Amino acid sequence: MLLKDKVAVVTGANRGIGDAIVRTFAAQGARVIACVRDPATPAHAAWLASLADDGHVEVQSVPLELADEASVKAAVKAIMALTPRVDVLVNNAGTASGGLMQMTTMAELRRLFDVNFFGQVLLTQGLSRLMARHKSGSIINLTSTAALIADAGTLAYGTSKAAFARATESMATELGASGIRVNAIAPGPTRTDMFEQMTPAARERIVESSALKRAGESQDVANVALFLASELSAFVSGQILRVDGGIV
Repeated sequence: MLLKDKVAVVTGANRGIGDAIVRTFAAQGARVIACVRDPATPAHAAWLASLADDGHVEVQSVPLELADEASVKAAVKAIMALTPRVDVLVNNAGTASGGLMQMTTMAELRRLFDVNFFGQVLLTQGLSRLMARHKSGSIINLTSTAALIADAGTLAYGTSKAAFARATESMATELGASGIRVNAIAPGPTRTDMFEQMTPAARERIVESSALKRAGESQDVANVALFLASELSAFVSGQILRVDGGIV
């Protein structure tokens, strides 16, 4: 029970890596607030029911659209209405896009930065103030190895994730005095919806570039998030941890 009595906010919570993080945190005793685009859908109700069936603690839901500044601010207020403290924030939500630099429109570039950078920073600004009141907290930002490896076709996605990785370091520097740790996880190829959208050839090429010669699973990333959320990483901050099977 590494997160017993902790309150954790997870964005992009009901699918892929976010789903694995929610289930892992809940199983370790955390009270989870799940931020999703639309909590009113039947699919979301089914997801909550599946969590209950697993015997996990109750998960509360808050609507969040990262591309909409008003939605982000409303989500912060909704979270503050649910809890007087937040111990862990996992900025997991994001969107992907592929395309060569010459073919990438400014509209598409702005769309990715709105979701993968600006919205996440705004949410972190709001919730880090709540953490600072209690002089403790762990913020975990999900970036990507695309932020570090300049493959063709990754201009928009890679640069938006690179900006968030760099922001992680500034957040760690500034928030450390308030007892808040900030780290990032940079997953490599992981079996999620984004992975399935890649061509078979692209998937094979990136898997073969790793030392372990396999794609990651969402649970691989969730396990590292648990480490960063817990007191096991009490002296770890400002780091970008690659979970990529050894891409070198």
